[in-house]
Parts: sequence; C-alpha cells; structure tokens
Amino acid sequence: MKKFLLFVSKILLVILLSAVVLDVLYTAIYLQSSKRNKIEYVYNSQCKNFDVAFLGSSRTQNHMKAKLFNDKGITAYNFGMSGSKLDETALMLKLMLERGYKIKNIILDVDLNLNSNAYSDGVRAMYMPYLTCSPTIQNHYKTIPEYNKLRYIPFYRYLANDAKIGLREVFFSLVGKKSNSLENFGYFPLSGMGKNMSYELSDYTPKRNFAYEEIKTICKKNTIHLIAISTPMCQECDSNTYFNAIKSVYPEVYNYENKVTDDKYFSSCGHMNVAGATLFTTIVVNDFIQNKFKN
Repeated sequence: MKKFLLFVSKILLVILLSAVVLDVLYTAIYLQSSKRNKIEYVYNSQCKNFDVAFLGSSRTQNHMKAKLFNDKGITAYNFGMSGSKLDETALMLKLMLERGYKIKNIILDVDLNLNSNAYSDGVRAMYMPYLTCSPTIQNHYKTIPEYNKLRYIPFYRYLANDAKIGLREVFFSLVGKKSNSLENFGYFPLSGMGKNMSYELSDYTPKRNFAYEEIKTICKKNTIHLIAISTPMCQECDSNTYFNAIKSVYPEVYNYENKVTDDKYFSSCGHMNVAGATLFTTIVVNDFIQNKFKN
C-alpha cells in the first residue's frame, strides 16, 4: 500500500511540476507577442497617444474605418473586438491606461450591448494569459466565481480556454504569425452584401449597464471625452423601438441607427460592408470635425 501511495504521489508531483512549467512557458510566450490580437497588442505596448480610440464589439470593428480619421490628421485606432461585451471593453480601457496610453476621445458603440450585463467567454479568455501578471486584470476579475482556480491553479486557465489560448495560439504567437485583426488601423472589412438580412430585436430592452457606467467613470476621472453611439442596422430589422428606447436610459448616446439604411451597404443585417463602413465613418468623422459631439 505504501508503494502504491508513493507511486501515486510521484505521479501527482510530476503533473503539478509539468503544469507549473507549461504555465510559465505559455505565459512567457504571450508576454513577448503583440501580433495576434488587440489585447496582447495593448498589453505589450505602452505610452501611445490617440486623438480618437474606437471601442466596442464587432459593430465597432467592422464599422469604423480609423484610416479616414487618420487621413484628416486625427490620430485614431479601432480597438473594437468581435464578440466583446461592455465588460471586456471596460477592461481594455483599463489596460490602456495601465500602459500609459494618452487618449483624448473615445468613440464607443454601446447599442446592442445595453440589452444585458453579459460578458463574452471568448474575449475574456484572451485576457487570461496575463492574469498572473497584471493587477488591473486581477482586480477586474477578482469577483468572478472561478477566479481562484484561474489565478492560482497552474495552467488551469490555459486548459479551460484551450480554444482561444491553447497550443495552436501559443505556437502562432511563438513564431510571430500576424493576424489580420491589427491591420487597417484595427478596422476589419467585410465584403459582400445581403446575407442574413434580418435581426430580431423584439426581446431586446436597453437597461442600465454596470460596465458602461464604469467606462463613464474612468473617462471622467482621466479627462477623456467619451462619445457613446449606436450604429446602423439593415432595413428589415425593426430596430426603431429599441434604439429610441436607449435615449430613455442613456440620453447621451448619439443615435446613428438610421444614418445608413440601404441594404447594399450591409454584409449582414447587423454589420456593414466596406462601402457601408466608408459612408458611415465619413458621417461620423465629419460630425467630429464639426464638433457636434459636445461634452
């Protein structure tokens, strides 16, 4: 029996040591990578200056052509992330400030994310490589139920999020393979038109959002001009009720939902193609230059 227990103990020790080694190795690779996604780009950079930073979900990533701002001499970058909820967006802003970013204006797409206080498993996973290194990320996630397991069990956070930060992604980060999420000043273009041209919003209701409230507080504290907007949907989407209701909850949100309506500008109902993004961003940049966004 003693031999068996000793054998089991040795196996457990080997597993533990392997987990520690793999955890250190994976983390070291992510700490030197800045070409795969916007989170690691921000984490592994510092002291950048922007006149405008775009934040939000795919409806920011696919709609805001930062180049059109840069062409006007307005230093801009699109930090929108597909699937991101306002919770992950708030953490992105915190990371920027932790890294010494200087930001004058933030244009934040809040529209559909005001429907709930949800979070994104996929985007949250991409913050996990830095959980043991960043006090900002630790403080943001310290109240979630699985925090202690993610923070203190070696390699657990990588196993639990293998699809996003597992072996495949570690390998691409190690060899420095670039992803297209960082091209075009962070804007990701969509092609084609007229696919899935319907979107059901009847069950959507804008409500108070904790993360958006936090973003507003952070911006006020750091003297950042926050511009919250809603962006266009296709014609088949009966979105007027929802988007108009946003004003009753957050009157400061600028409603651009009907600024682009023709279906030829949409790749899908909730996402504009290149032509639509170009038209929409041109409208926003002109409003910005004309100082239509008041503090």
